[in-house]
Amino acid sequence: MTGAGSRVPAASVSERHRLWSADGTWQRLLQRVQATADSAGEIDWDISVDSTIIRAHQHAAGAHTAPPPAPGSKGADPAEHLDETPWQSLVGRLVEVVQEARAWEARVAGSPPSST
Repeated sequence: MTGAGSRVPAASVSERHRLWSADGTWQRLLQRVQATADSAGEIDWDISVDSTIIRAHQHAAGAHTAPPPAPGSKGADPAEHLDETPWQSLVGRLVEVVQEARAWEARVAGSPPSST
C-alpha cells in the first residue's frame, strides 16, 4: 500500500476494483457489514414485495423522456475532494452509502406497516 501523502493512479484503483469483484472481496465485505449490522439488530429482514398488486398505466412501459441528471449534480462539490486519494474517496463514499441506508431504514421503521 502507498504512503498517506502519495496518490494511487486511477488505473490501479480500477484494476483493484476489477480484481476484488472477480475474487469475491466485495461480496465478502458486504456479508461482513450485513452480519455486523444484523448482530447489532440494525437490519429488519422482514421485507415482502408482491408486484402483482401494482398496476402500471399503459404508457408506463415507454422509455424515460427526461434526460438523466448531469454527473456531479448530486452530492458535494467535486473540488472539495481534490486532495483525497481514490482510496479515501471510496471509503468516504462507502460511509455515505451506509449512512443513507441507515436513514432509509429509520424512515421505514417510523412509517406504519402496510397491509397487502
